[in-house]
Amino acid sequence: MAVRRVVPNIRSEAALESREFYGLLGFEEVMNHGWIMTLASPTAPTAQISIMTDDKTAPVTPDVSIEVDDVDAAYAVMRKNGAEIVHPLQDEAWGVRRFFVRDPSGRVVNVLGHR
Repeated sequence: MAVRRVVPNIRSEAALESREFYGLLGFEEVMNHGWIMTLASPTAPTAQISIMTDDKTAPVTPDVSIEVDDVDAAYAVMRKNGAEIVHPLQDEAWGVRRFFVRDPSGRVVNVLGHR
């Protein structure tokens, strides 16, 4: 299993202001579903930040998203090692397969793969 990218998720009710703020650092909007907006560097597209009001289909807002090349394998490893699954593995309407797991410090990690 390989990590493709890591994206911090910032919970905010000020999405437009956040887009403008991070735009000052060179980030540009590359995705916007209304409840989540992703900003990326045009020169290093995997350098990203997501701004979220909440999560559309999960009970909590994750702190970080980690895209892997095999989300099913990642899920199996986490379950086998007794990690706390916060949100079960499922396919989402916007083209990702994902689950949430809690890390040892209590942070919620969204582990995903694109379909």
